[in-house]
Amino acid sequence: MTDRIFLKGLLVHAHHGLLSHESEVGQRFVIDLDLALDLSRAAASDHLADTVSYADVATVTVSTFKARNFKLLEAAAGAIADALLAAFAMIEAVTVTIHKPHAPIAAIFDDVGVVMTRRRPA
Repeated sequence: MTDRIFLKGLLVHAHHGLLSHESEVGQRFVIDLDLALDLSRAAASDHLADTVSYADVATVTVSTFKARNFKLLEAAAGAIADALLAAFAMIEAVTVTIHKPHAPIAAIFDDVGVVMTRRRPA
């Protein structure tokens, strides 16, 4: 599938991480999504019902990300991918990128995070 919907730079304050101060104070995370789906019906009809709403994707993503305190970004990305595939039957695959720009790492870095791709079971 070559059709895609993307959402980049979704900023969410949440309380994820292994360290106690991460779960108490929280921090900013940045989420990017890349959704693979067939957009040919929407391209022909120009109707929202024939595609996936960006706003609904953002809502599901944020609510899933904030539903519990994850220790690992891997678990959070998996939960988001599963939730999007469950909520939107049109999505064939989803790539979730979670950036943790203020991770407690004793080094100078630009960014750190995870990228996870999940496909709908055949």
